[in-house]
Amino acid sequence: MAKITRVEALMVDLVPAVKRTDAIQSFICQETPILRITDTDGVVGTGYSYTIGTGGPAIMSLLQHTLAPALIGREASEIERIWRDLLFMTHATSVGAITSLALAAIDTALWDLKCRRANEPLHRMAGGAQSRIPLYTTEGGWLHIDTAELVEDALRAKALGFGGSKIKIGRPHVSEDVARISAVRDAVGPAYEIMTDANQRFTVDEAIRRARCLTPLDIAWLEEPLPADDLFGHQRLSESTTLPVAVGESLYSPQHFREYLQRGACSIVQVDVARIGGITPWLKVAHLAESFNVPVCPHFLMELHVSLCAAVPNARWVEYIPQIDSLTTEPMRIENGHAIPSDAPGLGIAWDFDAINRAAVSGSKFTLI
Repeated sequence: MAKITRVEALMVDLVPAVKRTDAIQSFICQETPILRITDTDGVVGTGYSYTIGTGGPAIMSLLQHTLAPALIGREASEIERIWRDLLFMTHATSVGAITSLALAAIDTALWDLKCRRANEPLHRMAGGAQSRIPLYTTEGGWLHIDTAELVEDALRAKALGFGGSKIKIGRPHVSEDVARISAVRDAVGPAYEIMTDANQRFTVDEAIRRARCLTPLDIAWLEEPLPADDLFGHQRLSESTTLPVAVGESLYSPQHFREYLQRGACSIVQVDVARIGGITPWLKVAHLAESFNVPVCPHFLMELHVSLCAAVPNARWVEYIPQIDSLTTEPMRIENGHAIPSDAPGLGIAWDFDAINRAAVSGSKFTLI
């Protein structure tokens, strides 16, 4: 038994290595709160979260003034109890993005601490179901990229052993999306997966139309075709197409996933460990999806999701988008197009704390004891 004695946090604002655009936004920066929890034995756990350019200071404020003070003196191993207590403490702002992203920074730090105390990696502590997970890449499929570059990137990824590429869709007319994806399909052949992502761009009728046009190209899935809160629309779409419909990166509660799964409104679950509120609820969603015989293909955060995917039996893919290379001493391990979870104790992320401190946003640091 070891109680929490210290909580410290800061925020880093990262600039993506490549230009990232989709059908609704440009991804120009990544605010990354990083939080460390120390217990009475001196064991330290590190967790983190992220936003795409907005909301980072709000997360830091919620951590500093509400959530972190409630951690001092708590038993660090009681992760489930702490998560639920903090959720109900913030009941007036739950369920929502800012609260979930703040909870995730704490929950991932507590899991890191737990694993370090046990001298075990996360992928084994959380289940130990798989030893490697296939990778697909998104970095070469952004909406602004021309068709020739899409083809070149997909061929490069295929040569590296990747199993698929994601192409952003949502050009003004469906014929443009079809032409881009057709060019990639002709280049990579039938056995290489092509994922598509609309980033909530379409109305229901347009999503049904585009799904019909994309069906002959045998895409792996149609991701976020509608606003995430349009449950009935996703149900209508799923009933109208044979294409797998993927949702999850914009859902912030296990109950939301339950409703999608119960209604048959999706066939791929893309639960994001930061946006769902941490590892504790992520595992609940993954096992819920397993009970519906639905695979998990999480959104973003590959450096953490590799371990979580390896922990559960129904994880199918890890999405390759390098996020925190500048803050670590070594990148995620990749072999023959597969992500390999680290066997080091903890989350499996080799943080470079000197680099983190140098990159900290001015005024973002706080420490509570």
